[in-house]
Amino acid sequence: MTLTQKAFALMQYPLPHHAISRLAGLLAECRSPGLKNALIRAFIRRFKVDMSQAQEPDYRAYSTFNDFFTRALTSDARPVGEGFISPADGTLSQFGRMAAGELVQAKGHRFSTRALLGGDAALAETFAGGSFATVYLSPRDYHRVHMPIAGTLRETIYVPGRLFSVNQATAGHVPGLFARNERLVCIFDTANGPLAVVLVGAMIVAAIETVWAGQITPLAGTPQRTRMDEHVTLEKGAELGRFKLGSTVVMCTADPVSFCDFPLGAKVQMGQGLGHMNA
Repeated sequence: MTLTQKAFALMQYPLPHHAISRLAGLLAECRSPGLKNALIRAFIRRFKVDMSQAQEPDYRAYSTFNDFFTRALTSDARPVGEGFISPADGTLSQFGRMAAGELVQAKGHRFSTRALLGGDAALAETFAGGSFATVYLSPRDYHRVHMPIAGTLRETIYVPGRLFSVNQATAGHVPGLFARNERLVCIFDTANGPLAVVLVGAMIVAAIETVWAGQITPLAGTPQRTRMDEHVTLEKGAELGRFKLGSTVVMCTADPVSFCDFPLGAKVQMGQGLGHMNA
């Protein structure tokens, strides 16, 4: 890690993460045509966003910056591949088998499944022999999150926390980053056993939305566990939720995944096959 990266990570500790994110959220919901068009235009230019795959390629047609940021793509833009698929566009930052109930965050940093899932030891134990994968969504990526395999939602756990940036510099320096940040844990029952899809908040992420409950965060600062009274069944590739500005998805499976031969840091797209599970 360079001194610049280390300094970037360290300077985040004293920052008022939630206040900054709320201000960013207000700006992202601004409906003033002049301001929101200028923001979107500058963002497209800065991050070289490809609008040709968007259902609505004209950036001026979006009511707010958030509408643009969570834009839908054309139906053929992200074909769903075989096996266990990537839930989002982004960087496959880490993946592999669980080891002693821990996941790899970055070189030299590990964190526990129990901490990630909100402290439930029994729930964490169900993933002890499984696999994990982490996909980091950069600002230029498509920001809707989809199902890696088919499943029925059992419960969600909202876990309050900080909102550190989740880029490579921070992941390499802030211990337990994904278990420290605010997050929504979604537990699904699948043909391959339990599946956890964890939507991790980050600096200036104004909110996380799901298709079954709408906007979830930010909420009050206490854990909130919600058991599903009505079944929410989602097919592989179906939209699960979306980030209003950036972040990361961490997946945990009870059944091991035989991952394809990806290098760490590989760019992946939603629907791309990451590996295969037992039948």
